[in-house]
Amino acid sequence: MLKAINITKSFNGKMALKDVSFQVFKGEIFCLLGQNGAGKTTTLNIFLGFINKDGGQAFVGEKEVGKDNINSLTAYIPETVQLYSNLSGVENLNFFSRLAGFNYSTSELEAFLIKTGLQEEAHHNRLSSYSKGMRQKVGIAIALAKNSEVIFMDEPTSGLDPKATAEFTKICKELANMGKVIFMATHDIFNAVELGTTIGIMKEGVLAQQLKASEINANQLNQLYLETI
Repeated sequence: MLKAINITKSFNGKMALKDVSFQVFKGEIFCLLGQNGAGKTTTLNIFLGFINKDGGQAFVGEKEVGKDNINSLTAYIPETVQLYSNLSGVENLNFFSRLAGFNYSTSELEAFLIKTGLQEEAHHNRLSSYSKGMRQKVGIAIALAKNSEVIFMDEPTSGLDPKATAEFTKICKELANMGKVIFMATHDIFNAVELGTTIGIMKEGVLAQQLKASEINANQLNQLYLETI
């Protein structure tokens, strides 16, 4: 569902990505680790079409980013989910679903929120009363309502307490079991091992390591990460 072929990108003459290549298949969760400035967010932004690459190719399914419209295939959950604080969870979900061309009943919208684990008593409360974890659940519900095949996430566990992180991990695994692809940029080594199918480590714009999460534990990954960066 995702393919990068020798992607390059520079900003003001400085290389941000250098011949980055990888593949992610249906039902997989790709966790991309690296220090700030390593190229994680640049990779995300290229696949989302927010910025143009200088060279190489990026594909979402059979569609090439920059040439084909990929909006129907993708969803994006940033570190801080941008929703309307004066609207409720259901109202936000309804608004963004309609923007994507879907028209759901209230009960259908509530079913999406229930699927993400958002407590029912919060469905009709304003977003201004939501925690970060609750806002993320609305973001994931939007991805479900859009029927997105690929969900991009940027630092999704940053600022979450252990309970919210565990809930988030459970939701992501359920999405992967549904055949969705999750591609996330993260600093959370321990959650990457718990959650990921594949782990990549970026250094100075290069995908320096790529390995299966099942073949390494958190302590080993932490050591490899420190040696790599």
